[in-house]
Amino acid sequence: MTERERRRFRVKDREERAGEPAKDSRGIRRRLRERPRIRPRVYGYLTEEKETLRQGFAALFLSSVGELVAGLVLAGIAGTLEELVGLAVLIPAAIGMRGAIFGALGSRLSTSIQTGLFSFSLRRGVLAENVQAAAVLSIISGVFLAFLARYLSDILGVATELSIVDYIVISTVGGIIAGVLLLVITVFVARTSVSRGWDMDNIAAPMLTAAGDILTLPSLVLAAYLIDIPIVSNSLALALTAAAIAVVFLGFRLGGRNLRRILAESLPILAITGAVTILVGVALEERSEQFTTLLALSILLPAFLQEGGALGGILSSRLSSKIHLGLLAPRGLPPVAAFKDFVLIYTFAAGVYLFIGAASHVLAVVLFPEGASPGLLAMMGLSALAGVIATTAAVVAAYYGSVVSYRLGLDPDTYGIPIITAAVDLLGFMSLIIALIVFGLAG
Repeated sequence: MTERERRRFRVKDREERAGEPAKDSRGIRRRLRERPRIRPRVYGYLTEEKETLRQGFAALFLSSVGELVAGLVLAGIAGTLEELVGLAVLIPAAIGMRGAIFGALGSRLSTSIQTGLFSFSLRRGVLAENVQAAAVLSIISGVFLAFLARYLSDILGVATELSIVDYIVISTVGGIIAGVLLLVITVFVARTSVSRGWDMDNIAAPMLTAAGDILTLPSLVLAAYLIDIPIVSNSLALALTAAAIAVVFLGFRLGGRNLRRILAESLPILAITGAVTILVGVALEERSEQFTTLLALSILLPAFLQEGGALGGILSSRLSSKIHLGLLAPRGLPPVAAFKDFVLIYTFAAGVYLFIGAASHVLAVVLFPEGASPGLLAMMGLSALAGVIATTAAVVAAYYGSVVSYRLGLDPDTYGIPIITAAVDLLGFMSLIIALIVFGLAG
C-alpha cells in the first residue's frame, strides 16, 4: 500500500474507534461512483510507488535468479527425465502446488500484519494456524497429485513407466522435503517484514515461488531414488497415503476455527489447481524432446511459468489487502485504483521477461554445447511476447479471483494465488508454445 492508502485506513480506524459507523463496501462503492472521474496519471502513480517498485523489482530479480537456477537443474536432469518416463508430468504440478500453498500462506500473513493481527508465535494465533494448514495441505496435495499424474496419463494416453506407488513416493516425499524448508523461509520473511517495516505483499509471492522452484526439483529427484527399493517404496507409499487421510481428519476434528476454515476453503481450489497443472505436465511430457534439445528453453521454463505466478501473486496480495481494509471496492468492472496496480504489474513484467530471456540464452551458451539456444534476440523476443500474454492472464485471474471470492464470503488471500497458479501455468505454457511457433521454433 502507498502512504496515502495507509493514512486513509488510519482515518477510517479512528472513526470506528470514536463510535462512528464503519463504511461498508456498499458505502465505498457509492462514494466512488459519486466522486468525479479523474484521469489516471501513470507517471505520477509510479513515482508515488517508487518504494514499491524498488522492493518489487528487487524481489522479482532475486526470484528470477533463483528460477534460472531451477531451470539449470531442469536442464541438468534431462537424462533423468528420459530415464524416468512420466516424471515430467509431475514437475509443473509439484512446483505449482508449492507456490499455491505457500504463496497463499504469505498472502494471509501479509494481511494479518497490515491489520495488526500478526504475532510471532508457533503455539497459537494466526501464524501457528497457518503453519499447521500449510503442513496438512503439503501432505495431502502430494498424494493427490500422484493419483492425478498416474491416472490422467492413462486417460490421455501419455506414456509413463512409473507406477502409482512410484508417483506417491516421489510426489509426497519431495513435497514434504520442499515444504519443510519453505515453511522456514516463509516464517523468516514474515518476521523480517515486521521488524523492517517491509510490505510483504510486494516480496512474498516472488521470493516464495522462487524458493519453491529451487527446492522442489532437487527434492523430487532425491525422492526418486527411493523407488529403486521396492519394499521400502511400497510400505512408504501406504504409510504416506494413510498419513494424508489422518492429518486432514485431525485438522477438521481437532483444529481451531481458523485452521478448519483455511482447510475447507483451500482443498477445493487446490484440487482444481492440481488438475490444471498436471495438464501442463502432460503437455510438457509430450514436448519433452524439444525442451531437452534446446536447453535454453528448459532453463527458461521454470522462470517463465513462476514469474507469471509471482506477478499475479503480487497483484492478488495487494488487491486482497486493499479489499480487506476497505480501500478497494470489489466491482465487476475494475475501478481506477485497480488499473493503477495493473500498470505496476506490467511495469514489473517488462523488465523481468526481457531479463530471463537474455539470461537463459547466456547460461545455455556458456554451460551447454553449441546449438543449445536459438539466439539472444530470439530468446528475448519469445520471452517478451509470451510474457505479455501470461501477464494479462495473471492480471485477469488476480483481479476476478479476489473479487469473486470476496463477494462469495470467502478469503481472497486463500483463493487468489491458487487461482493464479492454475491460470498462469496453463495459459503461460500455451503462450510459450505460441511464441515458439511465431518465432519458427515449434511446429
